[in-house]
Amino acid sequence: QASKKAKGKAAAKRTQRGSSNVFSMFEQSQIQEFKEAFSCIDQDRDGIIKKQDLKETYAQLGKLNVKDEELEEMLAEGKGPINFTVFLTLFGEKLNGTDPEDTILNAFKLFDPDGTGFVNKDEFRRLLMNQADKFSPDEVDQAFSVAPIDATGNIDYKSLCYIITHGDEKEES
Repeated sequence: QASKKAKGKAAAKRTQRGSSNVFSMFEQSQIQEFKEAFSCIDQDRDGIIKKQDLKETYAQLGKLNVKDEELEEMLAEGKGPINFTVFLTLFGEKLNGTDPEDTILNAFKLFDPDGTGFVNKDEFRRLLMNQADKFSPDEVDQAFSVAPIDATGNIDYKSLCYIITHGDEKEES
């Protein structure tokens, strides 16, 4: 009897995982964060992300020379208009099986177009306090307290990613 129940639960879990309902892939809090990100990108607030929305979002992040082909490739991944459900599905596909360290590293690389491995502390502070989920000055100070920052004011984001995902050795000794 118990074995039958366990098999039923396992089958239900497989069905849920295999379900096309993208909302079952994420926690409610994650969905809310994706909704906020979607709203930030959907510049004209029409519920669909278009090329102009992406262009304006990149411009806000300081990247002004994004090629149209690049934007069109991004939009093509949606295989049609990118509404919130499609947006969530794309992230589900991208995040499924990804390494959190790689994900964070790739986010930092957006702010490092020259691929130096560093982002400027002051510029990054400005972004954190003025974009999307705005950080307070205290939150930025707290984040920077563990960040490896060199004498010229640059954050070694590869080391920071390691600290974020594995913890800081200094804290454990």
